[in-house]
Amino acid sequence: MRRPIIAGNWKMNMLISNAAEWVDELLVHLPVSDEVDVIVAPPFTALAAVQDRIEKSKILLAGQNIGPEPEGARTGEVSAAMLKDAGCDYVILGHSERRQFFAESDELINRKLNIACDHGLISIICVGESLEERNAGQTHDVVERQLVGGLASVVGGQLDRLVIAYEPVWAIGTGLNASPEQAQDVHRFIRNWINKIFGSEQSAVIRVIYGGSVKPETSAPLMAQQDIDGLLVGGASLKSDSFYDIINSSL
Repeated sequence: MRRPIIAGNWKMNMLISNAAEWVDELLVHLPVSDEVDVIVAPPFTALAAVQDRIEKSKILLAGQNIGPEPEGARTGEVSAAMLKDAGCDYVILGHSERRQFFAESDELINRKLNIACDHGLISIICVGESLEERNAGQTHDVVERQLVGGLASVVGGQLDRLVIAYEPVWAIGTGLNASPEQAQDVHRFIRNWINKIFGSEQSAVIRVIYGGSVKPETSAPLMAQQDIDGLLVGGASLKSDSFYDIINSSL
């Protein structure tokens, strides 16, 4: 049985004081449960404040990105070791906004993935197509290309340090939503690809989650799909009550 993941990605939002308040509000309602992994990815400036608040809770901490080198002269970057030192268990890699606005390639994402694995971080690696690519019937081709490139050097034993997030670019921050059936189709494709490349045992246990304008009212139908193992939540995670409602729909 694959344990669900609900991850909140705050992106470039939330000051330190707001972040601490958000966690305190969530912990009032959040049940102590091993039925779901709850992850929060604050901006780098708020990592320490959030870690201080969640230290004795079941909430796990994630970074939103890492630099492409383990350390060194990379002004403005944050290393995998720094995230680990800040208390992170997870890191988000290849988010569509990193691909779109920072021209991150599959090769670069693969390099970051290897660094994350070397430092004991679990990577949430994101894949997904644009609206033009979906309309052209290229969804599976695009996702496969991103999987092949992003996981190029991964061996089967490393898959337990990996979560795949399908996030259709056309449904991120647009208010549009992939239907549960559309999301399930791509999730099934991803799981079948893992089966083809890494074998049936790995495909049965790897967690594949969905991200794309997830809201409390859309979360339950998505989570009801056979191959959707969790949700990567953007804007709806900025309010603790809506994030809690999404978590609660997954229990």
